[in-house]
Amino acid sequence: MFTGLVQAMGRIAELTAVEAGVRMRVDLGGWGHRPAPGDSIGVDGCCLTVTATGEGWAEFVLVPETLSKTTFGRAAVGRRVNLEHALTATSLVGGHFVQGHVDGVGRVVKVDRSEGWRVQIEPPAEVMAYCVPKGSVCVDGVSLTLARVEPAAGWFEVALIPETLERTTLGEASEGREVHIEGDMLAKTVVHFLRHYPSA
Repeated sequence: MFTGLVQAMGRIAELTAVEAGVRMRVDLGGWGHRPAPGDSIGVDGCCLTVTATGEGWAEFVLVPETLSKTTFGRAAVGRRVNLEHALTATSLVGGHFVQGHVDGVGRVVKVDRSEGWRVQIEPPAEVMAYCVPKGSVCVDGVSLTLARVEPAAGWFEVALIPETLERTTLGEASEGREVHIEGDMLAKTVVHFLRHYPSA
């Protein structure tokens, strides 16, 4: 479990095909946190298990399920990624509860810098049902508030503050960029219940 408050930006250092899928090594940069094997780390909003560590790096094995649900199967060495370590019982929850279970890959369709910095994103159709005006969404591991939701058109909009632009990879957002999307867990629970148990 995470909060969607990015703690550092790392960089993909190596991608190696292995029997289980792909081994990805991430350069942790100046992140003060040093994970241990078995720890859960949010990498661009995807909960991954550390398999090995060294001085300033951590490795993860990406299995086919992860590769099919994320952009990591198309990732290149050098790509920057958002990092967050798992919540503890005493952590301050400044964002919202994020499971690190990517619901799908969305696409940036517009970046408007005329009034602040607003980014329009087209998520997978099934994810739109979880998007509520002024509700929460996780984009590449960043907890954001939905500033505008257009279900019929199939997109939502978020407003990014300077702090987010500086401390996360969303500062690199441009039209056509693919992003990981995780809907709010409470909204997903309600939608699932109403779809499958309407008589209740």
